[in-house]
Amino acid sequence: MMKGSKPLLLLLVASSLCLSAVIAAQQQTCPADLGGKCDGGASDDWEGEFFPGVPKIKYEGPTSKNPLAYRWYNAEEVILGKKMKDWMRFSVAFWHTFRGTGADPFGAPTKSWPWEDGTNSLAMAKRRMRAHFEFMEKLGVDRWCFHDRDIAPDGRTLEETNANMDEIVELAKQLQAETNTKPLWGTAQLFMHPRYMHGAATSPEVKVYAYAAAQVKKALEVTHYLGGENYVFWGGREGYQTLLNTDMKRELDHLANFLQAAVDYKKKIGFKGTLLIEPKPQEPTKHQYDWDVATTFAFLQKYGLTGEFKINVECNHATLSGHSCHHELETARINGLLGNIDANTGDPQVGWDTDQFMTDIAEATLVMSSVVKNGGLAPGGFNFDAKLRRESTDVEDMFLAHISGMDTLARGLRNVAKLIEDGSLDELVRKRYQSFDSQIGALIESGKGDFETLEKKVLEWGEPTVPSGKQELAEILFHSAL
Repeated sequence: MMKGSKPLLLLLVASSLCLSAVIAAQQQTCPADLGGKCDGGASDDWEGEFFPGVPKIKYEGPTSKNPLAYRWYNAEEVILGKKMKDWMRFSVAFWHTFRGTGADPFGAPTKSWPWEDGTNSLAMAKRRMRAHFEFMEKLGVDRWCFHDRDIAPDGRTLEETNANMDEIVELAKQLQAETNTKPLWGTAQLFMHPRYMHGAATSPEVKVYAYAAAQVKKALEVTHYLGGENYVFWGGREGYQTLLNTDMKRELDHLANFLQAAVDYKKKIGFKGTLLIEPKPQEPTKHQYDWDVATTFAFLQKYGLTGEFKINVECNHATLSGHSCHHELETARINGLLGNIDANTGDPQVGWDTDQFMTDIAEATLVMSSVVKNGGLAPGGFNFDAKLRRESTDVEDMFLAHISGMDTLARGLRNVAKLIEDGSLDELVRKRYQSFDSQIGALIESGKGDFETLEKKVLEWGEPTVPSGKQELAEILFHSAL
């Protein structure tokens, strides 16, 4: 890029975004079937149908050719002793589904839904909330997730912002009662506003720290009021791009104190939900307390918070941290920390958080194997922290993406059931460790295998014979169930 071209580039980007807003405002500002009753977006109490061309999504089986039907997800079907809906506990992410614009670091927004008017007004927030609940009802999902600032607009002051939130939350409470739904979890958005450019609980500015505390206080109250089952703390911008101008220990101490205060307030208001931390590498920092499950576990242990928090594993974040989603789930599960899963995936050739819907059957089978070994996720579940591709701009695409993601995980569950019923893979694993099904093996596994005793056994046995691990056979057995 030529010297001096950066201001021009920023001007062009700003102009493009402004033009997108103007175009959006000129487009239909309410559902397509409202016809001549459309009032330019001023009304917030219209209660008609936002998705008139989409029926309620039903299970039709694997042979169905209907794209607006489930092929593998049958909510009431019992698999491995539980209904599929109870294994899955699916939820819709409000921010990606209803606030996603299709923008990326190099491109302007590409989506403008029929009910949007280009504003972030209270009226628009109410209309958007109604569309959200209709979407969930037609999809057959009874849980949702939200950031505070995605469902209600910022005001000029904290008081005004909280008043906006109260008004939207009352509508959400009403719609929940009408549709028998509730939040899987809520959270505070502590990363988008410029005040959080240095972090929130890790900010070096005490006034920002206090503002973040006030925002989390309100978000906890809202989640509790709506009957939420969990509350999530995102990594977001909590971390460090460079250590040259950062007191990392001080910021970690501040963060631990912040989380402890959240625990205390949760108990004070009687919120019974689980507090979750989500590992979030490279968004956008590189020195983080929550790089992966293991790092987050170490942080919780150091500050005595392991009994208060579980972990929300996002599959795309797992790959960004250099692990597979299965690895992160198993690390969380083995340590008693698996609380919730953000069901998405990333592109292995793209080094940032693309938040794609999971469509890989093998990956979904591994994910569901961890869930089954964990006995389920309740009170957690699967949240579709995933967004449409930038070029997918039809309203119908919102349904197609969720159907695909739900079917993929449902198929993974069915595959796990087949593997368990067949038993060959479990038997292969059992045989691999069968040498420990001995007197000396039992001694070791009970923690009583001292070195002197083991040395005597080695002198008695001589050089050990090491059998094959049968890795290829394990892969054959696994993929035979897919």
